[in-house]
Parts: sequence; C-alpha cells; structure tokens
Amino acid sequence: MDEKKTPVPPPFKQNNRNNFNGKNNTIFWIFAIATLCIIMFQFYNPAGSPQNIYWEDMETMLKNQDIKRIVVVNKEKAHLILKEDRYNTDKYKYLREKKIPLNGPHFYYQISSPEEFMSRLEKAQKDLPEDERILFESESRPDYIGDIIGWVLPLLIIVGIWIFMFRKIGGGAGGGIFSMGKSRAKMFDKGETMSKITFADVAGLKEAKTEVTEIVDFLKNPQKYTRLGGKIPKGALLVGPPGTGKTLLAKAVAGEADVPFFSMSGSDFVEMFVGVGASRVRDLFAQAKAKAPCIIFIDEIDAIGRARGNSLSFHSNDERENTLNQLLTEMDGFETNNGIIMIAATNRAEVLDPALMRAGRFDRQIIIDLPDLNERGEIFGVHLKPLKTDPELDINLLAKQTPGFSGADIANVCNEAALIAARNNRDTVGRQDFLDAVDRIIGGLEKKNKIITEQEKRTIAFHEAGHATVSWLLENAQPLIKVTIVPRGKALGAAWYLPEERQITTKEQMLDEMCALVAGRASEEINFGKISTGALNDLERVTKYAYAMVSVYGMSSKVGNISFYNANNGDYSFQKPYSERTAEVIDEEAKELVDTVYNRAKKIISEHKDQLAQLAEQLLEHEVIFTEDVERIFGKRRFANKRQEEALYGIIDSTQDAQRTDTVQDPDDDDTPPPSQTL
Repeated sequence: MDEKKTPVPPPFKQNNRNNFNGKNNTIFWIFAIATLCIIMFQFYNPAGSPQNIYWEDMETMLKNQDIKRIVVVNKEKAHLILKEDRYNTDKYKYLREKKIPLNGPHFYYQISSPEEFMSRLEKAQKDLPEDERILFESESRPDYIGDIIGWVLPLLIIVGIWIFMFRKIGGGAGGGIFSMGKSRAKMFDKGETMSKITFADVAGLKEAKTEVTEIVDFLKNPQKYTRLGGKIPKGALLVGPPGTGKTLLAKAVAGEADVPFFSMSGSDFVEMFVGVGASRVRDLFAQAKAKAPCIIFIDEIDAIGRARGNSLSFHSNDERENTLNQLLTEMDGFETNNGIIMIAATNRAEVLDPALMRAGRFDRQIIIDLPDLNERGEIFGVHLKPLKTDPELDINLLAKQTPGFSGADIANVCNEAALIAARNNRDTVGRQDFLDAVDRIIGGLEKKNKIITEQEKRTIAFHEAGHATVSWLLENAQPLIKVTIVPRGKALGAAWYLPEERQITTKEQMLDEMCALVAGRASEEINFGKISTGALNDLERVTKYAYAMVSVYGMSSKVGNISFYNANNGDYSFQKPYSERTAEVIDEEAKELVDTVYNRAKKIISEHKDQLAQLAEQLLEHEVIFTEDVERIFGKRRFANKRQEEALYGIIDSTQDAQRTDTVQDPDDDDTPPPSQTL
C-alpha cells in the first residue's frame, strides 16, 4: 500500500524590503523603550520612600506637633521626620505598612525657595511657644540619577530626532543620509521587472516609433551600424503636448530593448541640500556604465534642464544649474559613455538650455504631436479592446467626433463611455454612450435643474444663433456641428465646431474666426439693443487673437513684420522687448482689429436678421440644433477646401439618427471649442 505523502508547504518567502525596514526601525524602538523607562523611573515610588504631601497637610502636622525635624535638601525638597510616639500611632499606620523606617524621612514637601518656605513655616507656628517651634535644617546631597537623567534624556531625544530625519532624507535607503546622493532611478532588467509594454501597444506615432526602433535595433545589433563607421545618437528628446504618449513610448522602448532600462523623473534630482542633484547624476551614470549597453530615461527633464541665467537667482549658486552642469558633463564630457543612450521627455522644449539640445547630447528631437484622424482610429482600437462594445460601433465615427484629442483624452472617453453604459444598465457600450462621454468630458455634467428665466434663455438662444449664423456664412470659419442652450458645466449655452486639422493659419482665416467669436455679442446688441456678460469668454479669446496677430505673427501694417514672441515665456522678464510707443501702436492695432471684425459681424447679422431669429426660435423650441437645421435655413455652406466639407458631412451622415436631446461640448461660458480644438 502506497504511503500518503503529506504535502510540504513551500518555504516562506521573506520580503527583503520589509526585513530591511525592520532592522532600520530597531533603533527607534530602543530609543522609545529607553525614554519610557526613564519617565517611569521618575514617577516610580518604591517601598520605603517618603510620601509626598501638600502644604495643608504639613500645616496640620505642625499645629499638632507631630514633626520632629525638617531638613531642606538642595533647596528643593523639605524632608519631614515624625516623632517616635507619633509614628507608632494608628494615624500613621500606613507608613509602617509601606515599610518606611522609624528614623525617616517620612514625608517630603516640594518647595519653591527656602525664603518663602521659612516665611510660611513661621506663620504656621505663630501660635506655638517659641521653644516648641521647629526650624528647618539645610543640607546638600548629590543627585547622581537626576543629573544623569537631565543630561541623557534630552541627548537621547535629540539623537533620535536626527537619526529619524536623516533616514527620511535618505529616502529609506540602507545608508540613511549617506545614501542621499545615490540615484533613485528604477532599473528594469531582464525578468519580472522588465516592462511588458511593446510597440504593438502604442497606436499611432509611426514616425516616432521608427526613430526609437532604430535605437533599439542598434542596441541589439550594433555591428550593423558600426561596420559602416556610423555612430548611434547619444540621446533622443521626445517633445509633444501632454497626453500624446511620450512616457508610453519610453515604456515600449524598455519592453522592446533587451538591455537594462533606467527610469527617473527630473524632479528626483532636486533636493534642498546643495550638491545632491549632481551626486545623483554621477551615481546614475556610474550604474549605467556598469550595466552598459543600456538606456536612461528621464521624464519631465525641464525640471532640471531649464535655460541657465534666465531665472531670478541673480547668479547665485543654484542647485538646478549645478545638476544641469553635471548632466551636461556626463552626457558629453571628457569621458565617453559607450553603450549608454539617453532618452528624455518634455512638453516644454522651448525652456530647455541650448547646451542640452546640441548635437552630441540630444542628437534627435522626436516630435510627438496630437494624433490625426487615422491615428485616433488606431488609438480607439487599442482602448476599445477591454470594453464590451456594440458590434455595430463605428470607430471611424468616434475618430471624427474627437478632433484635437490626445491619446490620454481618448482613453478617458472610452472609460467614461463604459461608466455611462454601466450607469444605464446596458449590456454593451454603444455609440450614444461614446457621444455622451465626449459631451461629459469636454462640456461638463448637464445641469437640467439650473434655474434660468425666460428672458435669459431667450438672450442665450439669440447669442448662440449669432455664432451659428456668422460661422456658417463665413467661408474660412470653423464648420458648425451643433448648437445648444442646455446648461452644461459652467456654460449656459455652447456651440460645437469642427476645426480643420491644419499646420498653418492665414490672416483671412484668423479674421473670420474672430468675427464668428464676437457674433454672439453683436446678435445681442442688434436684437435686444443691449449687451450682457455672457460674451466674456468670446472677448477673452478674440483679444488674444488680435494681440497675437499684431505682436507675434507680424500681421499688422503699422507694426510690420516684427515678432515679439518670447519662447521662454515661463521665465521672468524685467522689461518689454519694445518701447512704450510701440506698445501704444500694438494696443491701437489690436483694438482696431477687434472693432473691424465686430462691425463686420453686426453687418452680417443685420443682413440675415430674419433667418437668425428663425434659428433662435428653433433653439428655444428644441434646445439643440444640428448642421442640417442650419443648412435648411441658410442654404448650403461654402467651404474653403474639399477635405473640410467631406469631414463635416461625414459626421452628419453618421449621426442622422442621433437623439435631438444631445448636448454640446463646451467647457467655457460660451461657444469656445474644446481646448484641444483651439487654434
């Protein structure tokens, strides 16, 4: 008969990090126990020790003539010794039970000063005969225990606080304060720590992936390039708006490259102590050299790579500059870093130091821009994989509905759509859930219970109708998709446009868009004879447009082809790059531009006042109107190019059966398009 084998449990896997922290915490337990023991010793009153009494008890004992002697020790305590006959009475029986000896001392009283104690002693015995009065004796005794406690306890507390602070500064590392200058980079090596993200998980970014793929290929097959005398770039800088996938691309490089990968944030180098940042840079490259070939990735490098000499440090010893100097030396100094490739990411390349951007350090700048229509479709394909979507869901429609969205925005749309579908108890995530998610993310939560008077609602309707009218009639304005007067977020009404995905903008396009912006206020003035505060966001945007045209893009005849654009606008500047006279000219030209487009908007609205009123009445009736409603009133729109027309009517054809209760995407008080859709 086979013997049953008792399964042996696997050996207990200890967590080295927890054990390490446990050893570090031992010293704190020692200090805590020692301090507690000292405090307990101070308040501990062993058997045979004199009892503490108050002055009232002592005064009674003096009047009853129970006290034989009073000895003041070290001008702090008055020790009381009872008479023998009084000690043996039942009144003081508890002294005998506590084994306090006959010769005492039996009690002690804490005094503030001998002079005050003498005065109180005389007052307490004034009714007694002089020969029976007791005078105190003074005596000095060394208090070794008290002196030791007075010195040791504060010293232990100070040492404990210092050790605690140093360990915190050291980030919990084993070396404490001595490890403060060590690099905090996370290393991803072969095995479990290696990143599981690959280039297949990164949708879009074709050009960027091509460049970083070459870097990965060089690390895997260096002979392919070195046999022809070529050298791999020492560094690659990923530049692009937030949420476009810079960090994700770096993680994919870590997953694809079969080499160690060091990841660190730019802010991890900066500390309150001088020299720590430079020390961490040296330690980081020392670790990288030991693991070469490898890759170093620094996220948000602008935290330490800002241009030197542009801050308000007044040439002081700036820790960031010291860290940057050390980084520049390590990247391309006298020593060579063979096999070490640097990858960094930032969305503020304009503030970086020129020495950091030169060839030999960051040889390549890889621009990662907002995804176009096709790339948005690919990104939706990646984020829709974990969702239970409707089989009839059209990804192309979703891509068309989200112009100017980054990869992070699209991921947020997918997640929000799943939450909306779950909230409505649906089995799958459908098209309407995604449309509602886009509305929710950009415009905010719909406020159905917001109290709006009829007059306010009418003003909002004519305001939005003014935007819709002028933007429809101007060829270069952004095509209108839908308009609503349903409050959403901070907006009382809003319009959703389809901005053209273009690389440059002409003066005519900017003027038409400015004209459409001020059309809401122009409509209020023409139809009601008064204006309101609802155009705040419109005026803010049109003012920025006007000043940009005059002072940045050189689109003013009086100022000329001059640009006062400051790439390092994040730094402080004590003077303007132009005179006061030029400033006055800029103000005059900007105001003239705004007045011109405003008068133009009023003229267009006056010519189509009846049609605008018809559009506003539809808004009051349905609360939301679409492109086909505007087209039915004003006729077919003229487009600046065929591609823009196809994009707009492609969305219209895909959403013919959309519910008329849909709301618009607008985060501001009026008809501002989503931030990612602005020019």
